Amino acid sequence: MPQFAANLTLMFAERPFLDRFAAAAEAGFRAVEYLFPYDHSAQDVAAALNATGLTQALFNAPAGDWAAGERGIASLPGRDEEFSAGLVTALQYAAALDCRQLHVMAGIPGADPQARTRYIERLREAAEVAEEAGVRVLVEPINPVDMPGYFVESVRAGVELLEEIDHPNTRLQLDLYHAQITDGDLTRLIQRVAPLTAHIQIASVPQRSEPDSGELNHPYLFELLDSSGYTGWIGCEYRPAARTEDGLGWFAPYRAAQTGTAQPGFTSAGQPGQARR
Repeated sequence: MPQFAANLTLMFAERPFLDRFAAAAEAGFRAVEYLFPYDHSAQDVAAALNATGLTQALFNAPAGDWAAGERGIASLPGRDEEFSAGLVTALQYAAALDCRQLHVMAGIPGADPQARTRYIERLREAAEVAEEAGVRVLVEPINPVDMPGYFVESVRAGVELLEEIDHPNTRLQLDLYHAQITDGDLTRLIQRVAPLTAHIQIASVPQRSEPDSGELNHPYLFELLDSSGYTGWIGCEYRPAARTEDGLGWFAPYRAAQTGTAQPGFTSAGQPGQARR
């Protein structure tokens, strides 16, 4: 049975960020994710989380100057100290939130010929540091329509990079919205990348709104994930078409059926720190 995490960057955005935790719990979600928590202290975010009994499924490491258009720094030159310091900060938040998965964004490096080598080295660094804290590092492919020039531009590219990184504490963050745009053939794609996948995200295509519209058959995909052995959270990283609660009709069949606490990833993927193979 699918287990859903509300994305608090996009959902319940009618409220201040720290109030969105209670709204997600009231709506029936058991977990949350978001892009960045760093505008608030780890203690304040943890208090909002713990007051609701929600699980923190995922968040991103610091990703550079977001307002200026940066989308991560792992592939960018001259950012070694900033990257390492960002990992320290992210893991401090992960400890406060008891979060076991961290997305490290790659960035938009342009035509830099050293970007690939730099990215692989930094992801290995992140995997090593995070492993000591019991946190898994995730790689997410992002489509070039929404994020032109992003370094990990498709699921195929993401899998190739994971193989080059070759560290047991790295896995794939599979956003089905991005994957439909970049790779398509989602049934075979999910089956193929199952052993590498530790987190799923959803949204309609092409609108990126609630998953009961657009070209994807999400109930079918949820059944496919179940049959493929996926036991982790499904992050609802979509932009509500109107008020968040008004668009949760798709969630109603799953709300009452959610039981227990999800584990991160496919059953074949193991726990953070275990080998992929």
